Amino acid sequence: MNKSLLAGLVATFFATGATAMQPFTVKDVRVEGIQRVEAGTVFSYLPVKVGETMNDEKAAQVIKTLFATGFFNDVRIEVDGDVLIVVVQERPAIAQIDFVGLKEFDKEQLLKGLKEVGIAVSRTFDRATLEKAEQELKRQYLSRGRYAVTITTTITPLDRNRVAINFDVDEGDAAKIRQINIVGAHALKEKDLLGVLELKTPSWISWYTKSDQYSKQKLAADLETLRSYYLDRGFLEFNVESTQVSISPDKQAIYITISINEGDRYLVSSVKLAGDLTLPEEEFRASVKIKPGDVFSREKLNESTKSISDKLGAQGYAFANVNAAPDVDKEKHLVAFTIFVDPGKRAYVRRINVTGNTKTRDEVVRQEVRQMEGAWYDASRVVASRERIDRTGYFSEVNVETPPVPGTIDQVDVNINVAEKSTGNISLGAGYSSAEKVILSGSISQSNIFGSGKFLALQLNTGKLNRTLGINYTNPYFTVDGISQGFDLYYRTLNPTSLGYAFQSTSYGGGIRFGYPINEKETINLGLAIDETTIDITPVTAATPNQYVTFQAEHGDSNVTLPATVAWVSDTRDSAIYPTKGGTQRAGIEVAIPGADLTFYRATYQHQRYFQIVKDMVLMVNFDFGYGGGLSGQTLPFYKNYFAGGVSSVRGYDTASLGPVDPQYPDTRLGGTRKAVFNTEILMPFPGVDKSFRFGPFFDAGNVFTDNYTYAEEGLRSSVGLAAAWISPLGPLKFSYGQPINEQSSDKLQKFQFQFGTTF
Repeated sequence: MNKSLLAGLVATFFATGATAMQPFTVKDVRVEGIQRVEAGTVFSYLPVKVGETMNDEKAAQVIKTLFATGFFNDVRIEVDGDVLIVVVQERPAIAQIDFVGLKEFDKEQLLKGLKEVGIAVSRTFDRATLEKAEQELKRQYLSRGRYAVTITTTITPLDRNRVAINFDVDEGDAAKIRQINIVGAHALKEKDLLGVLELKTPSWISWYTKSDQYSKQKLAADLETLRSYYLDRGFLEFNVESTQVSISPDKQAIYITISINEGDRYLVSSVKLAGDLTLPEEEFRASVKIKPGDVFSREKLNESTKSISDKLGAQGYAFANVNAAPDVDKEKHLVAFTIFVDPGKRAYVRRINVTGNTKTRDEVVRQEVRQMEGAWYDASRVVASRERIDRTGYFSEVNVETPPVPGTIDQVDVNINVAEKSTGNISLGAGYSSAEKVILSGSISQSNIFGSGKFLALQLNTGKLNRTLGINYTNPYFTVDGISQGFDLYYRTLNPTSLGYAFQSTSYGGGIRFGYPINEKETINLGLAIDETTIDITPVTAATPNQYVTFQAEHGDSNVTLPATVAWVSDTRDSAIYPTKGGTQRAGIEVAIPGADLTFYRATYQHQRYFQIVKDMVLMVNFDFGYGGGLSGQTLPFYKNYFAGGVSSVRGYDTASLGPVDPQYPDTRLGGTRKAVFNTEILMPFPGVDKSFRFGPFFDAGNVFTDNYTYAEEGLRSSVGLAAAWISPLGPLKFSYGQPINEQSSDKLQKFQFQFGTTF
């Protein structure tokens, strides 16, 4: 560029900058260049109106204000006589957002996150916001250990001043923690310390836990875990001196070094109680878990203060404060505690509010609430209320809050918010077998019919071998005291003639039952029924089991029984749908009382427990025993025998296939008078799927026995495998793949099994 032209441009620039706008009265305002933004929107931001005086200061203010809206790339002010002209160039709108190479994250999840930082379809495109979104996206990958991730963003202009944004993601491989060192550990073993950390070096289960992937948040949590571990073992002065995290040049390996100062171990010299003790000191003393002479433990100290708070909460002191003040003797390594108790003012419950129940009636929720309106607040009753509501099985979530009433110091509300789930199951099935040909089956059940909390089910099976029609009804609150009432009606036929058996049976009957709660978690169930079973084994063939022939010879073709049942049920689970702790127990006996054709008994006991191993990983253990026999010199009817095997018993073996077989027809299982089944299973959610789907490995063992088929001779059949359970919108669904361990040549195996819907 020649010097004369450059000088001319510079002179023109300074001449323009020196030119001042002559003040004038605005007669009209025009906006030019807008496409999507409404003219009214621009006018609303203008600091000058028609009839006002326009000058340089206001012109600069107009430009600054319109730029600040974020709608425009360029803003100019022009004057035509007394008309103010605002010329704008709009920023483009975002028409679409796409991702390429996305595997680690869900696209919808990322789109939601981008929207929070200002990047979304139909919003105005801003490059500075896009750069911020890129950094946030990269940060998300770094939190998953993807340190080699590269993100390339492409902006493609489209018609009508729009753009398309494409994120091309090369995720790379996740960096693994190759080594964790704890420097300064002397009193405690480094191996034990590494075991309590969530971050770990790669192991066989790392694919699921992701524990070998570093994140700053996980490390911070581990440092606090390490601190708690030492404080619970008496190291009152423990401190984390420093942490160092390094990554290899190829960004594939991470090395963590934690430097600590253990300090000395302290013993507890004394524990005193002070403050306003509303109860006798002896009652509070029983809640103190830490005693003089013990090694100091922060966990026990926290348990003590919480236990005292809970005791006060049960007395209505909803706002109690309990704090422990230490007095440290560093020379003798002793610490004394004074627990200060401030119960505050006693509070009562003003109102109980129930929300979220669009189908379920309020009274169905309220009848499970143990905290009463107008009564003193009781924290234990509030907790019991939440657990009872959850155990109904009508809701996927139950949340309870107790906020103070505004403007008061002695009132709280109990707010119960529930999230309803589908409580009806429809199960339809069709199948074909060489024995039964076409099989149609189905069931309909509703455990919360019309939102009333009552249970009603209809079961129908039209198989050629088995045909069943049954109705079940239960009213869990037959009385206001919680006594339940129910009845059952059924009609069943068994026709195994297609298998070579020359017998048929028909059973029909019904019964009534009542449940009497003896406390919050235990119930006694009583029932009485009548059953008539008719057996036809004419003509007798070689394939007819001998016990069937003997039974008909002794008792005739048709028999009536009057079975009475008594059962004790305990339910301490923290949730009926996704239990993590507690369990259920059931012990019962069924006796066919004298006065009818047959008399017998069947005793059962089942105990199921849940243990939380780590977060979201639960161990389930189940024991199921049964024992039966005849009374008054009779034998147990063959159609009352126990059976084992199948997806709900010993997996890997065909349904009801374990136990004695008919020597004349080896494919026929006869059942037994005694049953023993053991199950253990790990339940954990599948990564990336909500908690309604859980899976895990299992071990099963079990069998059924008779006097001629004993445990000493046959033992238990066992299996290992992998199972999955899904609470689907149509009902519970179970899958399992079991590998028998000690099967015999006569056993019927079925490695893959599934069950859909509810078993009645």
